[in-house]
Amino acid sequence: MKNRFFRSVSRVAALIAALAVLALLTSALYVPAFAAEGDIAPEPAAAESAANTGKSDVSAKAAAAGIAVAVAAVAGAISMAIAIRKSVESMARQPEAAGKINSAMMLGLVFIETVIIYALIVAILIIFVL
Repeated sequence: MKNRFFRSVSRVAALIAALAVLALLTSALYVPAFAAEGDIAPEPAAAESAANTGKSDVSAKAAAAGIAVAVAAVAGAISMAIAIRKSVESMARQPEAAGKINSAMMLGLVFIETVIIYALIVAILIIFVL
């Protein structure tokens, strides 16, 4: 039983590490894209310069909002899966406590989902307010 538990924990840790590397590579690829948006030669009109600054600002906001929601959703999905799996295992071990375990699991899932919704609200605020 313990060996299976440690295998599942190591799988989750490997998944989290892979997602962290993916996020790092994605952010590393964004840096040259944002740097390439600026022109070497000065622009003739100030209005054109302001328009280009606005475009890069919007794309940076969109990238930040997307990354925030993606990280929160992935972390929430992983934690929900672990919580559900553990509660089902404990209900199988002790069926007489299934009602209490189920209500505690549902409360925990609500808290996890609240964090994901907060990330979505923050992403919307990043896009429209900042």
